Amino acid sequence: MEEIGPPWFEDGLRFQCTGCGKCCTGSPGYVFLSPPDIERLAAHFSMPPEEFMRQKVRYVDEQYALLDRPGTGDCLFLENKKCSVYEARPVQCRTYPWWIQNLREPNDWQEAAKHCEGINHPDAPLVSSLHIQEQCLTYLDNLIQQNFCK
Repeated sequence: MEEIGPPWFEDGLRFQCTGCGKCCTGSPGYVFLSPPDIERLAAHFSMPPEEFMRQKVRYVDEQYALLDRPGTGDCLFLENKKCSVYEARPVQCRTYPWWIQNLREPNDWQEAAKHCEGINHPDAPLVSSLHIQEQCLTYLDNLIQQNFCK
């Protein structure tokens, strides 16, 4: 069996959210929700999860996803380029840009940087490889919960 070496980003990567809101605007894209995401967001609004789902969730490709702001494709919770539910935001949002599709190889990271000004930003801190891998695992765990724990 071939031994797996360190990830290409073993020295870390530069990222800092600039608050531009681009990752929360326009289509295409969905913010998929796991059961813990739904519970956390419902608690944020002091409502039962069932009511939260009736008001703010749709079913897409056999998964729960947040509704978009009508006519724009923007996140329902984006207000003045800021997340109005930041402390309760879904794991998909919490773990961005540390998603597998952005980290498979350096070209994936450079492609993601075309859509996110915080990636490789000159003033961004160096994020450790360990933190990146932890966030990636959190994202993957959330995908499992979205797909198998309904």
